[in-house]
Amino acid sequence: MRTRIVCLTALALGLGLSLSAVAAKPSKSSHKPPAHAAIRGPNAIGTFGDWIAATYEQAGHTVCYAFTRVQSSTPSLPHRGDVVLTVTQRPDQRDGVAIEAGFDFAPKAAMTVQVDRTGLDFYTAEHNAFARDGKASVAAFQRGERAVARSPGPHGRKVTDTFSLKGFSAAYAAIVKACPPPK
Repeated sequence: MRTRIVCLTALALGLGLSLSAVAAKPSKSSHKPPAHAAIRGPNAIGTFGDWIAATYEQAGHTVCYAFTRVQSSTPSLPHRGDVVLTVTQRPDQRDGVAIEAGFDFAPKAAMTVQVDRTGLDFYTAEHNAFARDGKASVAAFQRGERAVARSPGPHGRKVTDTFSLKGFSAAYAAIVKACPPPK
């Protein structure tokens, strides 16, 4: 998955889309595209408030995603990578919600994301955190104004990242339209 993220990030930067961070919760199925599967894109759908929606092609399937960069982070961590919140629609997995943290999590670390009064549980793998319930996360994002992620950071420091949800509903509608659920 890390290779896919790095590859797509480089493609997004080359296209001027900023950062794609298309990480999604790993599929429970054992099907993985071959390492040589062609990845084409990203192709911009549009900018919606603080969110960007785009698509890319992987193994003959269109993948749609919307993302936003972190608005604020505390504490400031030197040499921290990009921090991005992403929602992804795939043919075999809907509402994949991921946060690229910009640092590696300790093994089995947990993250919580607060959207207004709704608390969301995320699990971590390497430098990403994934929503345990993507559908509930999307519903909260549609109602909220901001998402606040709290996680254990490097050297035991607690990290708080705040993401704007301005434009999320429109970006989400755009990616669902571009990648409708299978029938």
